[in-house]
Amino acid sequence: MVQRFDFLVIGSGIAGMSFALKVASKGKVALVCKTNLEEANTYFAQGGIASVTNLIVDNFDKHIEDTMIAGDWLSDRDAVEKVVRNAPQQIKELISWGVDFDKDEKGNFDLHREGGHSEFRILHHKDNTGAEIQDSLIQAIQKHPNITVFENHFAIEILTQHHLGVTVTRQTPDIECYGAYIMDPNGRIDTFLSKVTLIATGGVGAVYQTTTNPLVATGDGIAMVYRAKGTVKDMEFVQFHPTALYHPGDRPSFLITEAMRGYGGVLRTLDGKEFMQKYDKRLSLAPRDIVARAIKNEMDTRGDDHVYLDVTHKDPEETKKHFPNIYEKCLSLGIDITKDYIPVAPAAHYLCGGIKVDLDARSSIDRLYAVGECSCTGLHGGNRLASNSLIEAVVYADAAAKHSLNIIDSLSYQESIPEWNDEGTTSLEEMVLITQSVKEVGQIMSTYVGIVRSDLRLKRAWDRLDIIYEETESLFKRSVASKDICELRNMINVGYLIMRQAIERKESRGLHYTLDYPPVKK
Repeated sequence: MVQRFDFLVIGSGIAGMSFALKVASKGKVALVCKTNLEEANTYFAQGGIASVTNLIVDNFDKHIEDTMIAGDWLSDRDAVEKVVRNAPQQIKELISWGVDFDKDEKGNFDLHREGGHSEFRILHHKDNTGAEIQDSLIQAIQKHPNITVFENHFAIEILTQHHLGVTVTRQTPDIECYGAYIMDPNGRIDTFLSKVTLIATGGVGAVYQTTTNPLVATGDGIAMVYRAKGTVKDMEFVQFHPTALYHPGDRPSFLITEAMRGYGGVLRTLDGKEFMQKYDKRLSLAPRDIVARAIKNEMDTRGDDHVYLDVTHKDPEETKKHFPNIYEKCLSLGIDITKDYIPVAPAAHYLCGGIKVDLDARSSIDRLYAVGECSCTGLHGGNRLASNSLIEAVVYADAAAKHSLNIIDSLSYQESIPEWNDEGTTSLEEMVLITQSVKEVGQIMSTYVGIVRSDLRLKRAWDRLDIIYEETESLFKRSVASKDICELRNMINVGYLIMRQAIERKESRGLHYTLDYPPVKK
């Protein structure tokens, strides 16, 4: 079956939904999400969203400088300026859609400060800011008559000239996107034709064994664009959140927000000793890559599985007020955070690279935009500054909306796209082949392509992943397409990209730390 839309949005986080709301007045919008509207990285973002709002003490230049420093001076300054200077207007728009940010008794925003920020500038809603934003946007989406939501639908491939029999390479200057093949909940694969397509599929955390991301974060959009010969950049920069709740068996890991360290939380080894003074003068408020490596070094040196985060010295009622979800989660495991230390360990959390886009969120493929964690705008450089991701998503969604609205009237559908062809394939009966490969990919990535890397580790990872790649491609060619095997293919593609770009970077920089190229002492 063929369906036609002016705008096809693949992904339902803050990036995809805010774009959909901004373009829906101009045409029909399909919003495709592979589970339900709530299950996106946005929903799990506890800490908040960064924007300069208190002009008495803060300004754009400070926020720009903090971002450049955190990114290890690899950030694109134009992208940084764009996000920082456009942030306040986008905050106003979020509020107009119903987002309720916490305020103090005087009616001003109750701002938090997080690692790497020189001022208090993090707007939040208790410790579930992402959920508040997601819920507000969902309500606005569901009320809009021009937006059709396709829950439990899965994008398999984006459509380009390749599907018309044209040979496409990475050197082809005018690759165009015409929509995507989309699988419905019953396994039927439909052709969604669109004038404009936006990829907003989130990150890649599920590629790692231990992650704070929902397990839908398998890098689908990045893998699809890469297979379509689009440009993907900076994949080596995977951010590990220093403080995921250590509770073996939980996948994903429960996130202990960085705001808790901004609140005064202190990191300690299992014998109760502070240790961050050995690594950085900013102590527990150093940028995430420094804190994550410090924790890993303490764990490796001592042979421990985790460290502690301590907020027992803070006012108990204040702690419960600021972090109600963390308090309840820990209490359910027998940990009273007002009296007990919180066991924490690093976990894969955020991808700074992705589909390369320009200042209008355009990818290297015409008519295809990418926004949110799956994109590489250049904002984050070598390391994302805390709480910059949600604001980047809405600023670039706004840019993509404005640019696409200017060209939509000049675009038409590509009617010659053939239907999905699964002739000669059979149903996969041994699901264990896929589930075991997924586990192996996670183990390879966490063991060899994690917080600390080396040429030897990356070579070993490459060789082991190559075996799984060959097995999976053979299985895919002879099997009826399913969400599970497509996700596995995407995870393998993304794993390769992370490894290859890590191998190519012959230095320790930002989140990419390698034993073979130790950082130069400054």
